[in-house]
Amino acid sequence: MQKAMDVQRDVNHYERLKVLFLSGVFFSIIASYTIIKELKDSLFIDIVGKEYVPFAKLFMIIVLIPIVLFYSKMVDRVRRYQLLCFFAYVYSIIGFLCAAIVAYYGVGAENTLHSYVYWLFGWLYFFYVESFSPFVLSVFWAFLSSITSPDGAKKNYGTLISWSKVGGMMTSGLAWFLLSHNNGHYGLGMSDTMIHFLLMTLSATLLLAIPLIINIMMKKVPGRYLHGYEAAYQFEKNESKSEEEAEEGMFAGLKFLIKNPYMFGIFASVFFYEVVSAVLSYMRLGIAQDSSGGTVSGASCFLFKIVFITHFVGFIISYFGTSRIVTRLGERLSLMVMPLVIGVLLLYLVFSSSPNALIAAFVVLRAVYYAFSQPVTESLYIPTIKTMKFKSKAWIDTFGKKLARGFGSTFNIMIAPLTGAGLILFQGVFFSGIIGIWLAVSFFLGKRYQRAIKRGEVIGSKDVENAAHIAKS
Repeated sequence: MQKAMDVQRDVNHYERLKVLFLSGVFFSIIASYTIIKELKDSLFIDIVGKEYVPFAKLFMIIVLIPIVLFYSKMVDRVRRYQLLCFFAYVYSIIGFLCAAIVAYYGVGAENTLHSYVYWLFGWLYFFYVESFSPFVLSVFWAFLSSITSPDGAKKNYGTLISWSKVGGMMTSGLAWFLLSHNNGHYGLGMSDTMIHFLLMTLSATLLLAIPLIINIMMKKVPGRYLHGYEAAYQFEKNESKSEEEAEEGMFAGLKFLIKNPYMFGIFASVFFYEVVSAVLSYMRLGIAQDSSGGTVSGASCFLFKIVFITHFVGFIISYFGTSRIVTRLGERLSLMVMPLVIGVLLLYLVFSSSPNALIAAFVVLRAVYYAFSQPVTESLYIPTIKTMKFKSKAWIDTFGKKLARGFGSTFNIMIAPLTGAGLILFQGVFFSGIIGIWLAVSFFLGKRYQRAIKRGEVIGSKDVENAAHIAKS
């Protein structure tokens, strides 16, 4: 009895320690990403122009091809935590270089070189930030799902999200303060260029904390507490000892994505959200441009204000609701929350299409997704094989998301000439179709996930019944 109590005490201790380290990593990632994500929009609008945003999102799909192929090769050659550390270093270095370019050339009215070089930087910075999510944030989620059990996801994802929201609030709040208090009698007296340089440098510095925290965690937490879903761990361990080779290659993840209904369902869920988000985000940029007074700092200030509010709302949801709601509803019903919320928000926008209503809908959409829906969706990867967790997820988070945003951008281009009843009818039919299919996909995913966990199956194995037997033996 005493030995069992000691073992359980060790499990609880190392589980808390693991959550603490992972919370620090997530804090750093979101704190860094929050800065560059909003600067990307304001800088691109100022340097290139808002009208080019839809085309940039479409072109981004082509740019990602060599990166995702390189990533797929790395998955076969390095350990999971090393993959995250590598991309953190790479994006940190690029971030410092971008900050140096801004310091040299200036931004907005302070720009000293109105030429193709500055215009090219606007495009390159856009691509840098757009690739951050699939190759830093998504790699973190893949690593997290590989070392987290289903019960651990229910209990701890709310805590992890809460810390990420705190990171987002801190950096967006700092940026909002600097940009909004720079002018006037009691202003800080800093140039727009200096503020943007400091924020970009802070973002790059935060990324350097990620490898440090990860390496400390790997030393402090024993390997047996980093297995995650035990059935998947035992199955992959057995596969590595057998003569049969694991699924490797640059296109292995794409093959699983296309052939496996479970992975295609995750792709569909991500796709539907990104389409709606792209439509509302583009409208938000128009409001930011109108509210900025024609300056890049004005646009940045407006965007950081909105994202601060979004992180705050997300913190409230994640801290008080995420774990409790998922535990009460279960994964199947929890997956259906997001399409229902979007349906309510779109209905609200039909009757109130003012700029404030659009911003409120955008805040709720992002807050509910990142604080509740995304962790539930990410937990779907837990009972899958490594190839699905990393390679298929990479295809979903690169081409899936970018294709969805490109689709949303195309939709924005198509509805630009429409007004009045025609616009409302077209949007109503389009979004009703998305929500209806999304609900059906969510029901299927939740049912399949719960069945896999109950039976100890490993989704993606060539013989799920055999995988379940291996896990139990």
